[in-house]
Amino acid sequence: MNPPTLPALLARGPWAPDAVEARWRTDPYEPSAEQATAADEAIAALRERGSPSHDGFAARLAGHRVDPDGRLILELQPVRWALRLGEDACDSLSALCVTRDHEGRWLAGRRASWLASWAGQWALGAGGAVDPQENPMDTLVRELREEWSVEPERVTGEALIALPGRMTMFVGVAWLPAGAQVVPDHEHDAYAWWPADPADWPAEAHQQLRRMAALLA
Repeated sequence: MNPPTLPALLARGPWAPDAVEARWRTDPYEPSAEQATAADEAIAALRERGSPSHDGFAARLAGHRVDPDGRLILELQPVRWALRLGEDACDSLSALCVTRDHEGRWLAGRRASWLASWAGQWALGAGGAVDPQENPMDTLVRELREEWSVEPERVTGEALIALPGRMTMFVGVAWLPAGAQVVPDHEHDAYAWWPADPADWPAEAHQQLRRMAALLA
């Protein structure tokens, strides 16, 4: 199976938090020598840019299925984190927590220039790697807490998407209660609340973000 050149929808929710099950394998993914070398070079380049990123283990999507009752079952495997930085991400799994306030506005943050992905660009909500033994639904809430110091009123899983370069993304939506105050972390140098209607978004909103909003609307 060739890696997709465009995003491909693997499964579509919505799923409640208890409708997503993570089943972890005990055997770590073994990359090829070429993949390991590419990961070494990518993490070294990040450090040269002054990034505090460190290597370790995260999650790889080894398989998935949707049960007849609609539950999403994920087979996950430990994988070296730095493998996600190369042209072949080895099916590494990330989680994206798209965040909206009680009025339906979208939380957008401009990512710092030293980050490994989308450096200097605007992104929606919070996101990052799924930690070992973690359920991706828990990743959504953890990343939101770490990046914006806020707790959601409710959260749903929305889609499992295969991205180009063999990266997989678990996308969820978190809704904040009225009066919630976000505080950006050091990974963001600016933030804004974009209007509920993506047609009213500013010019800096990347076309990928507009497509994401259309998927989730």
